[in-house]
Amino acid sequence: MSPDSIAVAADKLTRTYGQFVAVDRIDLAVGAGEIFGFLGPNGAGKSTTIRMLCGILAPTSGSARVGGYDVVREPGRVRRIIGYMSQKFSLYEDLRLEENIEFFGGVQDLDADRLRRRKLWALETGRLGEYRREFTRNLPGGVRQRLALACATIHEPPILFLDEPTAGVDPRSRRDFWDLIHSLSGGGVTIIVTTHYMDEAEHCDRLALMHRGRLVAVGTPRDLKEMSRQSPVLEIETGDLPAMMDLASEMPGVLEIGLYGNRLHAVVRATDSTRRALLDAAAARNIHVGAIRSITPSLEDAFVSLLED
Repeated sequence: MSPDSIAVAADKLTRTYGQFVAVDRIDLAVGAGEIFGFLGPNGAGKSTTIRMLCGILAPTSGSARVGGYDVVREPGRVRRIIGYMSQKFSLYEDLRLEENIEFFGGVQDLDADRLRRRKLWALETGRLGEYRREFTRNLPGGVRQRLALACATIHEPPILFLDEPTAGVDPRSRRDFWDLIHSLSGGGVTIIVTTHYMDEAEHCDRLALMHRGRLVAVGTPRDLKEMSRQSPVLEIETGDLPAMMDLASEMPGVLEIGLYGNRLHAVVRATDSTRRALLDAAAARNIHVGAIRSITPSLEDAFVSLLED
């Protein structure tokens, strides 16, 4: 990646709170126009990283540049070229939907003509028109999220930060929201998003897996799955999921066991020997097993496997 094509870069970016290390020496380069995702459980350091990159939170050490500007020395310039949508719903509940759009357009110093055009764009693109006179506090969750995205992008920023943007909304609303993200990316906007939803992570061009403040791995979803192939995955069909999960969790060859719909996925050290051991142990406990087969790791399997390395 050439320096001219890098929209966001971090070098040993670190944030501590006393003895607690929230973000631990992150190195990062995000290309212009990428959808780049931070994936990890709550407490992994995703939101803290985003807040440092936005110039909201000062790093303890290390550095970062966004759009070519230093987040510590030039936070004002950084804020002018980014959009930011926080985890917490940050709009004004007592304003109507279109009043929130007008307010945030005013905050970004849009003149009257540009604000009018951008407001029409927001209402049309976000499918918000039928709600324009509704008070924000009364809006459905998915509509509120689309409104928040519209307000974060009202000034057409080239770089957009989305911190857990779909937390707490239904699956249909999440799909609609990601359609909007892809539309913005198609227009050349660089998008950095945090999530703990594995299905959402599949929409990203590249991902950074985070755990306990550190980057575990960075790559495309496909790359990360390939990295994890050194730890195979077995899919288990059984009529007694709880009993089989308990049994598998006791096996020395099983690194991790998880429920996937009506089946179990086991990250294992070795395929054949562990498969035989699971079948023998299940038979000894009278647990019916329909099949145990080797499968291609999912992104969640890959995440678990890479954490074990």
